[in-house]
Amino acid sequence: RLQLAFLLLLLEMLAVPPSRCFLFDPAFSELELAALEALGLRLLPENEEGKHSINGSPTLFYMVHCGKALYNNLLWRNWSVGALSNMVIIGNSFKGIEERLLSRILERDYSYIAKILKGVEEVALPAHPRYSDTFNDTSIHWFPAHKLERLSAEVWEFVEEPTYEECDDLEIIKKGEEGSQHGPAP
Repeated sequence: RLQLAFLLLLLEMLAVPPSRCFLFDPAFSELELAALEALGLRLLPENEEGKHSINGSPTLFYMVHCGKALYNNLLWRNWSVGALSNMVIIGNSFKGIEERLLSRILERDYSYIAKILKGVEEVALPAHPRYSDTFNDTSIHWFPAHKLERLSAEVWEFVEEPTYEECDDLEIIKKGEEGSQHGPAP
C-alpha cells in the first residue's frame, strides 16, 4: 500500500495521468487488479519479464524491490545511448547490487547491470525509520548521454538476450509460470 501511495503521489507530482501508467505483477490478486483499474492505472496484458521497450519516449520505471533479472532485462531491451538516456529507474540500488554480489556472478548473470555501472547516476532515497522495509535500498537511477557515450564500444557490441541458465538466485516469474496474466511493468 505504501509503495502504491508513493507511485500515485509521484504521478500527481509529475502531472502524469494514471492512464499513462502501466503495471504488471504476476502476483496481483483479482482484488488488487480491480483496485488498480478503479484508480485508472493500466495493466499490461502479459508478463514482459521486464523487457519493456521505451520506444523512443522518455519513461520512468517504478520498480521497487524487483529482482535483479528484471532490471537486467529492462537494460538489455533498451541497450542504446538514445534509449537509456531517456529513462529513469526508481528501484533497487545498482551500487548495492554491485556491493552484494561477487563481480564474477554480477558479470555472468546480470551483465547489463555490470556494464552500465559506469554510465549511471544514482541517488538513494532518504532513509525513514518508519518505512525502512518499504523503501530500503531504493535509489533513483538515470543515464546521462555524456556518460554513456564515454563507455567503450565493446560495452555496446554484445547485446545477447539474458537467459539466466546458471543463475542461482533468480528472482523473476517467467512467462507461463505466473498464476495471473495481469500485473505491473516497470
